[in-house]
Amino acid sequence: MLTDRFLINKRNVSLSPGERECLEAAISEVRRVEPRRILVKAGDTLDHSTLLVEGIMSRHIDDKNGLRQLVAIHVPGDFVDLHAYPLKTLDHDVATMTTTTVGLVPHRKLDDIIAARPQLGRKLWYATLLDAAIHRGWLFRLGRLAAVGRVAHFLCETNARLAAVGLSDGRQFPLALTQADISEICGLTPVHVNRVMRQLREERLCIFRSSIVEVLDPAGLAARGQFDPSYLYIDP
Repeated sequence: MLTDRFLINKRNVSLSPGERECLEAAISEVRRVEPRRILVKAGDTLDHSTLLVEGIMSRHIDDKNGLRQLVAIHVPGDFVDLHAYPLKTLDHDVATMTTTTVGLVPHRKLDDIIAARPQLGRKLWYATLLDAAIHRGWLFRLGRLAAVGRVAHFLCETNARLAAVGLSDGRQFPLALTQADISEICGLTPVHVNRVMRQLREERLCIFRSSIVEVLDPAGLAARGQFDPSYLYIDP
């Protein structure tokens, strides 16, 4: 099912089989999208929201020189722009970072779900609150951590999020991002990210090679990034 990873392993929240079937039935279209494609432009009027089934997507803001600051990335199981349901327009772009599969859920279908299944509606609200919690984690990372800490924190977060949906074994996970992508996530230059990756490798904390991250010392990497996974609300 396309919704198999939605809210999986989230603390105190799970979908019943009936809720999962309801959400699955609300998907009006499934699309395969190439990497580096903008799906939603800031200011677009939206009548649907996007459930990410496979791949990685981003939310980003461009400065006046066209340089990106990524403000979120999304992994399989995320409802990427569910907050567009009440807002109708977004203040940022939504784009694919890798080849992705997405399911489109019309907002009129969300109206029906909330009217008929208020408990499921609250679980959708929970998903948007998780987005806000992750934003706070990103603010902490950018505001309080030095370069090595920022990258370490991001890698720990991604490892935890992918492990929750069965895409990491806790020690190794795929990450089809470039060092330029990580620089835009962490507010660094690509050259600086390259140095950080070398330092993490030399400290025997992790290795990022050929789109695979191998975490050599999970506790050490978490300590380097001051990473506390509680804001992800993942069941142990």
